Amino acid sequence: MNENFPQENFRSSVSSISKKSYSPKFKRQKHWLLKSWRYWYLRLIRLRGHPAEIARGLAVGIFAGSFPIFGFQIIFGVLLAIIVRGNKFAAAAGTWVSNPLTSVPIFAFNYQIGKLILGWDNSTVTQNIFDRNWQSFMELGSVFLTKLFIGSLAVGTIGAIATYFISLQLLTGSRAISSRRHNKKYKRNVGTSGNDRLAIANGIRDIQN
Repeated sequence: MNENFPQENFRSSVSSISKKSYSPKFKRQKHWLLKSWRYWYLRLIRLRGHPAEIARGLAVGIFAGSFPIFGFQIIFGVLLAIIVRGNKFAAAAGTWVSNPLTSVPIFAFNYQIGKLILGWDNSTVTQNIFDRNWQSFMELGSVFLTKLFIGSLAVGTIGAIATYFISLQLLTGSRAISSRRHNKKYKRNVGTSGNDRLAIANGIRDIQN
């Protein structure tokens, strides 16, 4: 077996990814995703509801988005939001943590975390595959999925906890700033109206005199 085969595969994969990153299609996808993220961000900031409710929804959305269940991440996130009494829109937004640009590195990282947690050695199974042992091929598939699931569970849990506390602080802080700005504007308007009324009263008094 050629020992350089994995390295050649890795180099060709990196080369194809780098070429893809400069393609017009990739740039269009990146532009669309950036617009989507901006949309979700603005909607989250403007959501009505208690900050804790929104933070819970966003946290379970991040958790659901950590699993490779394409097409069902939003459904999974919304169901979790119902269970924890979180904001369903925030949960749907949180699942966008995995998207066409980030899904591959996220799930590759999750797999490595699962591999680190379980510590399974599948070198024997891999060798049996090259020996055309189809049972070992099925075993390798189950081992891969198990590592990916465990890694996604660990990363999703940590990400959800961190997202809850960070988003709760950000939402509470942004609303406090917005409230202070609104109060200053209100006081300024009230003060201006009071001065106008005083000027009108003085003008009437001067006319009468």
